[in-house]
Amino acid sequence: MKTKFNIALIGGRGYVGQEIIHILNQHPNFELCKAFSRTAADTEVDGYNQHPTLKYSLLEDSNLDLDNIDIAILALSNGDSNKYVTEIDLKYPEMILIDISSDHRFNPEWQYRLPDISRVKATKKISNPGCYASAIQFSIEPIKNLISGRVSCFGVSGYSGAGASPNEKNNKFNLQDNVIPYSLQGHIHEQEVKKYCYENLSFSPHVGNFFRGILITSHIQLNNKNSIEEILSIYRDFYKNSSLINIDTEIPMLNKITKSHKVSIGGIAFDKTGINLTLCCVLDNLLKGAATQVIQNLNSACEIDELTGITYE
Repeated sequence: MKTKFNIALIGGRGYVGQEIIHILNQHPNFELCKAFSRTAADTEVDGYNQHPTLKYSLLEDSNLDLDNIDIAILALSNGDSNKYVTEIDLKYPEMILIDISSDHRFNPEWQYRLPDISRVKATKKISNPGCYASAIQFSIEPIKNLISGRVSCFGVSGYSGAGASPNEKNNKFNLQDNVIPYSLQGHIHEQEVKKYCYENLSFSPHVGNFFRGILITSHIQLNNKNSIEEILSIYRDFYKNSSLINIDTEIPMLNKITKSHKVSIGGIAFDKTGINLTLCCVLDNLLKGAATQVIQNLNSACEIDELTGITYE
């Protein structure tokens, strides 16, 4: 069985791309052989010590040279990947592709795969989940069959979630002493959750004046009265084989989870009816909300342990 895989990173100058490079630098089975960028051509790929002289090639609209590459990671902005996928499909039909953008999350020809929830092996075309969508699904999936009615999720993310290119959601002047609500109806990650987890859901995202991390607070009405102990037991049993997901009694804190590959779910509380449940989920949007799951999905596609290359102890 093949144990070494050559990787090309298409894009990768953004925050998530840099995190992917750092993980690949420690991965025993994956070798970053090529990297493409529109803005950094001929500059060295920072953070990849396995090939200290590796440089970005110019990312053009066509003529991608992916000879001897097994895996292509598409680390592009939303709306940018299709032209490259079309070319790769024609020239390299056996290549494993993973797209970190939202471009293929609703395409039936691609596998939408959320590690630690998806139990099936990854395919050759993988659509990586969104960061908010991941945190919401980690919160809901273990108990979705116990839910009655609408789930309401409040989310706040660090401004790295708005990307590296300047915009109103990562403008430090706008963020000073502020929390910015946006896309209060129909956010793409809300659509993901409705399609792949639970349909009757509302989600309100916000950006805070901190760099990284996501907090989701979910308000959930259950169909029967439950206790905190019963809900804790359900979550712990569901995630018993998931080393990256911690279930806690305390309210999880963002500053305890940033720069880690882990998810923390906790703060489980009921009102006096025992039906209306509130809980919190935190994760690092650049890692477990993105780059970590890229590596987990690729590990699965290559039939190696899903946590290979991920330092989480």
